[in-house]
Amino acid sequence: MDTIKQAGNYVSDKVNAMTSDASHEANKNVAKDSNVSVGNRLEGAGNAVKDKVDQKGYEASAESNKQAATH
Repeated sequence: MDTIKQAGNYVSDKVNAMTSDASHEANKNVAKDSNVSVGNRLEGAGNAVKDKVDQKGYEASAESNKQAATH
């Protein structure tokens, strides 16, 4: 039963990692857009960094769940 739970957690973490990556790219584009106000560009840059940190955390958690499910 734990294997099924770990597999589900793995899938969830992978989806969250992909979502964070997409958000990172969108925020990075906002930060680079010269037609956007400086405040919004700074906010986009900060959010891009946060999204990348989140993505790496989800990827690490997914790997951990994958290992737990296969052992």
